[in-house]
Parts: sequence; C-alpha cells; structure tokens
Amino acid sequence: MGRKRYITKGEGLPNWSNPISHAVVVNNMCFISGQLAVNNDGEYVMGTILEEGRLAFSNFFSAIKIAGFERSDIVFIDIAFDDLKDLPVINMLYMELFPEDKRPARTIYQAEALPFGGKIKITGTAVKELSNEK
Repeated sequence: MGRKRYITKGEGLPNWSNPISHAVVVNNMCFISGQLAVNNDGEYVMGTILEEGRLAFSNFFSAIKIAGFERSDIVFIDIAFDDLKDLPVINMLYMELFPEDKRPARTIYQAEALPFGGKIKITGTAVKELSNEK
C-alpha cells in the first residue's frame, strides 16, 4: 500500500490519552480522525456551536499541518453536530474558513450523541498533487 505515517501528537494538537492517531498519511493522502473541541491539555471545552466549531477546526488544521499538508489539499470534510438548527452557523464558519473556489466536498449530519457531550466533530481527507517530475 505504500509508506504510512501516524500522527499521534504535535504542536497544536490535544495531548490526551485516547488511543488514536489524529491523522494517518498514506503516500499522497492524509486521513484526519474526528477532531473535537479539545484544548492542548486534552480537556473538552464546552461552548456555543461556533466556539466548539472553531476549536475543532483548529485541531483539524493542526493535524493537516503536522502531517505536511496544506489547507488547500483538503478534498473532503465530514461534519457531525448535535442540532441541525445550527446549520446556518456551521455554513458561516465553513465559508469563513474556505474560500468559495477552494471549498472541499462535505457531508453534514445531526449526531444523536458526540464524545464528551460536545456539539461538533470534524473529520476529513486531504490529497497532495503528485509532481510529474521524476
């Protein structure tokens, strides 16, 4: 399958005891685990959907960066959140974080329960363009 690299810790990522990799890199692809509103000490930060969303996306972007990818490499995002009434806030945040011509494909859905009683979880995939140079 090729070279694999597991991102389990790094600057800007929560330092917690859960047995996960924040991201796994396989060749030119990066698979990002569900990122939550967890601070660097591994504590869940309860807040509004916007506050939790900003922190979850911050963790998501930290995982991408540590894996050696750019925000522009993100091709797919999956957003689970606890109340579909918050969709306008999620859309506003998404438009703020991704320019119109660089928005990844995404799925969104309401989850009955998220870890720690949180409001949002974000996961996704990034792909680097392969160089034609040999």
